[in-house]
Amino acid sequence: MLATASRAEVRVKDIADIEGVRENQLVGYGLVVGLNGTGDMLQNSIFTAESLVGMLERLGVNTRDQIAKLQTKDVAAVMVTATLPAFARNGSRFDVSVSAIGDATNLSGGTLLVTPLLAADGEVYGVAQGAVTTGAIAARGAAASVTRNVPTAGKIANGAIVEREVNFALGAHDELNLALRNPDLTTARRIETAINDAIGAGTAHTTDPRTVALNLAGHDVVGALTRIEELRVEPDTPATVIIDEASGTVVMGANVRISTVAIAQGNLTIRVTEAPEVAQPGPFSRGRTVVVPRSSIQVDTQSDHKLGLLTAQPTLRDLVASLNALGVGPRDLISILQAIKAAGALQADLEVR
Repeated sequence: MLATASRAEVRVKDIADIEGVRENQLVGYGLVVGLNGTGDMLQNSIFTAESLVGMLERLGVNTRDQIAKLQTKDVAAVMVTATLPAFARNGSRFDVSVSAIGDATNLSGGTLLVTPLLAADGEVYGVAQGAVTTGAIAARGAAASVTRNVPTAGKIANGAIVEREVNFALGAHDELNLALRNPDLTTARRIETAINDAIGAGTAHTTDPRTVALNLAGHDVVGALTRIEELRVEPDTPATVIIDEASGTVVMGANVRISTVAIAQGNLTIRVTEAPEVAQPGPFSRGRTVVVPRSSIQVDTQSDHKLGLLTAQPTLRDLVASLNALGVGPRDLISILQAIKAAGALQADLEVR
């Protein structure tokens, strides 16, 4: 693929976040019931059995003395995870994910019972309940089985209700910070300049490559942030080459440059092919059948691969075009880039993952 460099201006809201405006991770432990014999085996999953007994006791049913006799396979213990959106208010709903932690084989058709969702501070911020949807298909016969997707993990759309709000009064803060998702001093300076031109001098100040401080005193904070989010800047990108050796993927940034270098790529390949032939004697003769070896040897010096010359400071377009002219594939490209870096001619960071 040939990538071309171009000026691409993006909105500030797409490359930076407002500090303090964030989501929160929630987690809970619950039970899914109503499974068609695909739940946990209570003899193997003690936590499921104890949870089931505890739930029944809270509902006035005492089965503590009969826990060893419980044989149901329609209940599964699950972990419930969710992300509490920023500015979520009491009574609003959000999605949750449900994942089996026992030996249940399928959660399709099950119903999650009331499950408190806790944050890192140990407080309950939501309660989840509802029918689990896995989007999976699982069928089993005597000699074959078919499974599509993962039947032991599912979702409940709008399955949780906010019980506690995370208080953050955005409009009451005159001083806020913009946090860049990809720290870069040049990009931060460009954001600072765009904000000061649009809102007023002194509104924005860059404190480090990740942070642009805002002073919105005397302004409508929400209105000013709305204008700032829509401002367009051109983010600067570092010169980086990313190599994933496992998949043979190479990604090069637009600012990658290479000093004058000559590249030759090719290997000596020797291929030996055995094709034995059978020789039989004539009819009614005293001869015997023998196998005659036939060997074919081919030598490929890859002489069609030429020496390529890259002039000083070629662009990404020049580099890709030159390597394509040499017939270089992704795997060979990885070796070439590593050799260029070792020679000190690659003016970029080389990251191998």
